[in-house]
Amino acid sequence: MEPAVLERFHSPGKGNGLRSRRRVRPGELLYRDAPFAYVLTKQQLGSVCERCLRRNENLHRCSQCKVAKYCGRSCQKEAWLDHKQECRCLKSIEPNFPPDSVRLAGRIVFKLLRQSVCPSERLYSFSDLQSNTERLSEEMKDGLRHLAQTLQLYLKTEIQDESQLPPAIDFFQIFTKVTCNCFTISNGEMQDVGVGLYPSMSLLNHSCDPNCVIVFEGNQLLLHSVREIQIGEELTISYVESLMPTRERQKQLVRQYCFECDCLLCQNQEKDAEKLAGEDHAWKAVKDAVNEVRYPKSKEEWKHVLARCQNLLSSNEGHLPDTNIYQLKMLDCVMDACINLESWEEALYYGSRTLEPYRLYYPGFHPLRAVQLMRVGKLQYSQGMFPQALETLKQAYNIMKVTHGTDHSLMKVLMEIKEECEAMMRIQ
Repeated sequence: MEPAVLERFHSPGKGNGLRSRRRVRPGELLYRDAPFAYVLTKQQLGSVCERCLRRNENLHRCSQCKVAKYCGRSCQKEAWLDHKQECRCLKSIEPNFPPDSVRLAGRIVFKLLRQSVCPSERLYSFSDLQSNTERLSEEMKDGLRHLAQTLQLYLKTEIQDESQLPPAIDFFQIFTKVTCNCFTISNGEMQDVGVGLYPSMSLLNHSCDPNCVIVFEGNQLLLHSVREIQIGEELTISYVESLMPTRERQKQLVRQYCFECDCLLCQNQEKDAEKLAGEDHAWKAVKDAVNEVRYPKSKEEWKHVLARCQNLLSSNEGHLPDTNIYQLKMLDCVMDACINLESWEEALYYGSRTLEPYRLYYPGFHPLRAVQLMRVGKLQYSQGMFPQALETLKQAYNIMKVTHGTDHSLMKVLMEIKEECEAMMRIQ
């Protein structure tokens, strides 16, 4: 869909918003956007290309800063404009490394200094972005002031005197804008790989029951409709993980975006009883354990994660249902560990247990459910369970054609496995 079909408007009680100028069917690609600025997350450094954000075992590092790594020459060349000045900054602070938000803010500063026109500002520019400064808590403001000081130190080799910058470039204000406008960039399997700013898409307001979803293809943002949308109806996405209980969602929305949600789901505290079902002490211990897990880099670390999670799962048997959201996160964690340790049968056992809770919490068309079905389908296929795998992959396909679209690279991978599965069934 062309931007001309999307229209900026004043949304009552919300400020700016985005609406459709024609009727929209579920699964339509409403907008495709390259970022104004983006960075790879610190966690993924060295395993994902800085430019295209694709996982690659054999990355080539920048010979200057030795931090940025790329698939090859073409990615490095395309990234040079964004990396050139930051390269000297990264080199100047080694062995330290800036937080993701500071590195992103640095790229924004350099972009603003270049005064380049950016396609991602078609509907809304960086200068238009809301910062909600007056509504931020003092604690939040203090944190952002600290980040602004960190940015000043980080940029010292390129910008000796902050007071010489144009008035539009205010380090503190940049952070206030980044806080409530940046998007977490995820890969095809919905794992976080980067952080980016897409100004036109900042017009989208929040709903706990949205009519659109965002997925990514590399660093490109794709906005798809997941329901029928009428002419003039506002387009919405969810700013927070819908798995969170109402109180947690509300807390995050107030802290980061400075508003309270009063939608029907929040008023009715929809599904909160199921989300926190089971014995309090049991799920609190599981919640703490899940929050402590950092993305493991080695087999040994994965083994440690697996042992800890399995211990908790067995000690909580009968005390926590799989619909408890922290138990569900734990099952996801164990499934990931088993996949990384190539224990396919065990991974399938844990993955299968997640499907019913996923159906409960992600009804309709949700990219997370599509990806989970695809992962379980692949595991069923690896175990020679072809009829079951085909059924699971078909369910994934029906959701993914709406959330990702048929041209998405993940959809192509899904189609290949589905076809292989059908071929195996013909042989049997």
